[in-house]
Amino acid sequence: SFIDARDPMASMIVTFPGGKRVDAEYHGFTIRTDQPPQAGGEGSAPQPFDLFLASIATCAGIYVKGYCDTREIPTAGLGLEMHVERDESRRVAKLVIEIRLPEGFPEKHREGVVRSAELCSVKKHIFNPPTFEIRTV
Repeated sequence: SFIDARDPMASMIVTFPGGKRVDAEYHGFTIRTDQPPQAGGEGSAPQPFDLFLASIATCAGIYVKGYCDTREIPTAGLGLEMHVERDESRRVAKLVIEIRLPEGFPEKHREGVVRSAELCSVKKHIFNPPTFEIRTV
């Protein structure tokens, strides 16, 4: 079933607070972006594409954390690192997510924690992307 895009909970409102900053209001949060100084911005916030990459890494992270929490595996020292590999045209060609397991992490859960990261809903949307409709109103 589709969510009505006019529902305020399903809408993201974008504003332009000055300079090269572009903000998004969503579910009561303000998500701030900016451009780096070399692109005319102030570098006061991540660039929009940085947020896209962060959404992938943090999504994988919440699934890994959930896997551990469900099994009562301590998460102190647990972390993820995502490496961004680009092709000759500077497009992202590959994302490598390394799950940094803490010392003493149960060996029998190594594969399970990798499978949990694979469940990331952001990644699933990349593989099965939504359609885009852009219009003026």
